[in-house]
Amino acid sequence: MENYTINSFTLQLEGLKVTEVSTYPLFFFFFFSYLIIILANVGIVFLVFIDKSLHQPMYLLFCNLPVNDILGNSIMVPRLLSDMLQPPSERLISYYECVVQAFTTHMFGTTSHTVLMIMAFDRYVAICNPLRYAAIMTNKMVIKLTVSAWGVAFVLVGILLGLTIRLNRCRTVITNPFCDNASLFKLSCESVFINNIYGLTFTVVLFTASIGSMVLTYTKITVVCLTSKNKTLNSKALKTCSTHLFVYLIMFLCGTHIIILHRFPQYSDYRKLCAILFHIIPGSLNPIIYGVQSKEIRKYLSKLFESGKILPSF
Repeated sequence: MENYTINSFTLQLEGLKVTEVSTYPLFFFFFFSYLIIILANVGIVFLVFIDKSLHQPMYLLFCNLPVNDILGNSIMVPRLLSDMLQPPSERLISYYECVVQAFTTHMFGTTSHTVLMIMAFDRYVAICNPLRYAAIMTNKMVIKLTVSAWGVAFVLVGILLGLTIRLNRCRTVITNPFCDNASLFKLSCESVFINNIYGLTFTVVLFTASIGSMVLTYTKITVVCLTSKNKTLNSKALKTCSTHLFVYLIMFLCGTHIIILHRFPQYSDYRKLCAILFHIIPGSLNPIIYGVQSKEIRKYLSKLFESGKILPSF
């Protein structure tokens, strides 16, 4: 008969199952990816903050993505790196730390969607209503959109984790390289029917709103571009929208792979790797994609390298 530990406050992380030979190459891959994420994203936020020419709604809204990438990866990756160098029996985590990590992980995924949705709205106004753009996208509107993106994610994820922490726990092993909601409620021997229903509703609503806003926004933008003879407008729309859409597709495909692999327990190791890459890949590519595509950021960087100064002259 299986022995159960009721409501233990010490949990064990299963972690990644990798061979001894591949442990260090994988460790250094994650380590350097994390360095790139932190340096690139902090650099982008710093540039937008100090350069007044970048104090535009598009860049101010985009800053939510690097901040989200920094927070999401800083909670997950350092702990993952530490656990990779520990034997499985010593990969212990407190229950409260696990809940915080799960909350941050789901906030990262949810906020990625909501931030890209408000960025899509910004692009829609800029291209479909260019004459009213300055009147609509005021500083007040940027603050409202930002608070909405983070606030909606906070409420949705708060309910998700709230339904989980109410459950009594009879197991202590987290079958994942890091804590998430599903791993936490699987520790319980009680009915998790409500958790599954809310989790499914949460995913469907988020994906429907996210995909729906992208389809609607880009359909209207496409119609405007096709009916407009303004080559400058069409060129600007193509550059800014292709960047935004590419970032969205990267995030969407990474997330979809995790959801699909959840249905196939025999591929649990691939699911674990995809869950980690869901944090690392968008976080590494977002600042590079926007930095390369943005003329203002490229111009500032070239000016910075030419002058050899760290701070701009005022």
